[in-house]
Amino acid sequence: MFDGFELERIKVGEVSLRVRHGGSGPPVVLLHGHPRTHTTWWQVAPRLAEDFTVICPDLRGYGESDKPPADDDHSQYSKRAMAGDIAHLMSELGHERFAVVGHDRGSYVAYRTAMDWPDRVSKLVVIDSVPAVEALERADAKFAAAWWHWWFFAQQETPAERVICADPETWYNAWTSNGPDHLGPENHADFLAAIRNPATVHAMLEDYRAGLGVDRQADEDDRAAGRTITCPMMVLWSLQDDMEEIYGDLLEVWRPWAPDLAGHGIDSPHHVAEYAPAELAQSLRNFLR
Repeated sequence: MFDGFELERIKVGEVSLRVRHGGSGPPVVLLHGHPRTHTTWWQVAPRLAEDFTVICPDLRGYGESDKPPADDDHSQYSKRAMAGDIAHLMSELGHERFAVVGHDRGSYVAYRTAMDWPDRVSKLVVIDSVPAVEALERADAKFAAAWWHWWFFAQQETPAERVICADPETWYNAWTSNGPDHLGPENHADFLAAIRNPATVHAMLEDYRAGLGVDRQADEDDRAAGRTITCPMMVLWSLQDDMEEIYGDLLEVWRPWAPDLAGHGIDSPHHVAEYAPAELAQSLRNFLR
């Protein structure tokens, strides 16, 4: 995987991140979702590296990146903390301005980076998400039935960690829909190592717990202050996922947050970087260059 890329650990403030980077040209950072690691981009990053310098970190708590102790409000795993990691990472690599692409949970980090560091982010792409506050305000029976794991992950009295860690490979469909045939053998091995680590499972759930509290509050504060995403933004979504069924027109959901907005669907299941890497890479290249 990632032929020609360099793999290293980079200190970014209080945590160190596992990072893979390579290519040449304008910098773009790719942020994975749950329960993946940076290796989910293994078929996308090399395609982009023909035109861009591509940086793929494990988010804090995920993969082999550091897992700081959780605090009472889960802010150690807030998207604001993770966005700060990305801004500091790009400074360490010598990139003052950069594009950010995020999928799933990584998309929350991506748009928080654009909101908190507007002078640093040149373009933003989010895949399969809407702002946290929009998701929670629109939550209804359909949402609860489809995305019930948000509430399960958030429980404190009966921690989800006990259930997941009892059999992580079954929980995460590691030999069916998330098997090596779909993920690729090396990406699958990295995914397995992550979900088999109880510390990683705990950190991934802390990400969701932050999403229902401090992340929502950050969105509400931005909306109340009239802050929007100032850079050009593209929204992509997987047509075989349930985004349109739950939210309808995703561009209309995002438009109040991003005046300079474009986007379209891609015919793929949820993990588009693994199921439709060529189409995703082409969409990103067309927007970012």
